[in-house]
Amino acid sequence: MPEEFRGKIVLEGAPVTSRSLLLVGPRQLVWSESALPALGPGTVLVQTIAGAVSVGAEVPIYSGSDRTASPEYPRQMGYESYGEVVATGEGVDSVRMGDKVVAFYGHRNIAVCRQESVISAPSGIDEEMALLTILSCDAAKGVLKLNPDRADRVVVTGLGTMGLLTVHFLRTYMGVQEIHAVEPDEERARIGAQLGVTHCFRDRPPASHAYDAGFECSGRNAAFGVLQAAMKKGGRLCVLSDGNYDPFVLHPSFFAHELKIVGSSDGWNYRRHAEWFFGEAESAPALRMLFQLRIRPHELIPCFEELRTGHLHPLKILVTYGGDRE
Repeated sequence: MPEEFRGKIVLEGAPVTSRSLLLVGPRQLVWSESALPALGPGTVLVQTIAGAVSVGAEVPIYSGSDRTASPEYPRQMGYESYGEVVATGEGVDSVRMGDKVVAFYGHRNIAVCRQESVISAPSGIDEEMALLTILSCDAAKGVLKLNPDRADRVVVTGLGTMGLLTVHFLRTYMGVQEIHAVEPDEERARIGAQLGVTHCFRDRPPASHAYDAGFECSGRNAAFGVLQAAMKKGGRLCVLSDGNYDPFVLHPSFFAHELKIVGSSDGWNYRRHAEWFFGEAESAPALRMLFQLRIRPHELIPCFEELRTGHLHPLKILVTYGGDRE
């Protein structure tokens, strides 16, 4: 091996270069290139096939308006990745070369991952379903915290990606029969109906309704207020939205109804959840409708600006890398 290649990953006689989308300041995205270090014990090299833009999480980060953390630059963008294992380090026994995996490294063409941090994806799962297992696990964690009974009346505010995946888990895993939603967007309401929503309100449920459990998935304080008012006395709330748009306020109805509230972040167990999700995902084809835009990596930078300005407002975006290292 030539001296200049030592300490680096080499495939087909050349060092492997990673291209990463970095945020170097508010609304300042750049593609950064670097040679990857040699694989260490227990690591794998993953060639990206597809990634996803999580609109609700990534756009506030891009615009500099995210309320959940102090800005730190440069920052790697994205966290949902699907690819193929193209090399393995010493001691790797959970995956093999050629395996398809879900990982968390974001908008990059290729990456080194710890073997325990990747999720094996069966060959019959397409890239859309593979990528959705991450946020589905995040939604599932919040649902499991409230643990609603099949007979409970449940309401979800906001049928974005997180809200729709919450509905899917409520109906498919928990077996909840009555799931209402608050969502003004007709297209999102239509997808929700296919995933298990039994009634959707554009504004608020009528005063005669009282819910046992509620899930806040909109990120908006106004919707959070609607949710609190809609609960029965002693009802349970889970905040699944990131809280990166509006500050949430406990309204008078929270105290009048003596509500209980929990927060939830990240997933409960990504590998174990994937076993369930991949096993039944094909029975819910409406999940593919969450990806309403498909782009290539070179379109990511202008796409983020269009998302910020509101010229684009898809539920979720699929970024396809194909077989190249674009």
